[in-house]
Amino acid sequence: MGKLVIDQSKIEDIQALIDICPFDAMEEVNGRLEINAGCKTCKLCVKKGPKGAVTYVEDTKPEIDKSLWNGMVVYVDHVDGRIHPVTLELIGKAKELAAKISHPVYALFIGSELDGKAEELLHYGVDKVFVYDNKKLARFMIEPYTAVFEDFINKIKPSGILVGATTVGRQLAPRVAARMKTGLTADCTILEMNENTDLVQIRPAFGGNIMAQILTPYNRPQMATVRYKVMNAPERNEEAAGEIISMTIEESRLATTMEVIDIIQKKKEALIENADVLVVAGRGVKKQEDLAMIEELADLLGGMIAGTRPMIESGWMDAKRQVGLSGRTVRPRLIITCGVSGAVQFVAGMNNSDTIIAINSDPNATIFETAHYCLTGDLYEIVPALISKIKASKGV
Repeated sequence: MGKLVIDQSKIEDIQALIDICPFDAMEEVNGRLEINAGCKTCKLCVKKGPKGAVTYVEDTKPEIDKSLWNGMVVYVDHVDGRIHPVTLELIGKAKELAAKISHPVYALFIGSELDGKAEELLHYGVDKVFVYDNKKLARFMIEPYTAVFEDFINKIKPSGILVGATTVGRQLAPRVAARMKTGLTADCTILEMNENTDLVQIRPAFGGNIMAQILTPYNRPQMATVRYKVMNAPERNEEAAGEIISMTIEESRLATTMEVIDIIQKKKEALIENADVLVVAGRGVKKQEDLAMIEELADLLGGMIAGTRPMIESGWMDAKRQVGLSGRTVRPRLIITCGVSGAVQFVAGMNNSDTIIAINSDPNATIFETAHYCLTGDLYEIVPALISKIKASKGV
């Protein structure tokens, strides 16, 4: 980024220069030209204004010695030592990225009574597991966990850090990034690595209209969060290989202003991200009553019904059933979309499904670019026909 610099001595007609700006970002204040917050840095004032009156100056960024930062780290998301599967998925991606720049893969395990639990990660190709085991870390609390994360970064200096976009990860990653004065890209769908160790963090932007490539070239570590079921977990090796390193931190740094009064176990519920079969209703479904047809198809297939954002915003479904980056990321064995156009935000939340069948009356629907099987036609004809065939095959 840069900034505009004004040379007042070269401005003869302030109003003429103000009129050049299409964003009303210039104004006269006490006889001087000033730039306000409306400036979009379009540089029209530089090009069309009096020569030298307004100049664009690039910001100079201090160079960082990237060679001092080494390794790809995965934060181990867990509850009482039970590792969340998103951690294994991120280890698989970290191994792939690290291999391109010949860096090691680390895991950061924070908690209490972790003996024997960290070894499981060594079955997935992690070079080192750094363990902070302390009674004060038994439950996630933002202050001590951030302090531990900061301590780890300052001691190990990893080049990149991947965090699962879980309830804990969404709280912890931004706070750590702010503490380290570095960048963080949330909900990445694609991660790539440049030869100079810059992590290319890719995610939909501007309402899903573009896929933004985001880099952190002037800071380390680089940080990104990734949702569950976006990446592929590696196969578990029978033999454990790697090293477990016990880490310590001053007790005073684990102080917190919060107190855990009680822990109430959440009732188990069926979640769409755990379903093997999903039938998704999109904007093509005309009435809420018509969801009964979609649900019947899902029931016959032993699956669950889900929806796109319009279904949730209209109040036809619970928000927990929304597929997409603004909802849930899913990876079922079979997903059938009914009247779904295929916006980038939606596709990014389901494109890793094993088999994708799309039903849409528009032969040019974007969803057909992702689907393995494309059915062009009216869902009100196709879905009942599918239901009839399935019932016939089951003898119902």
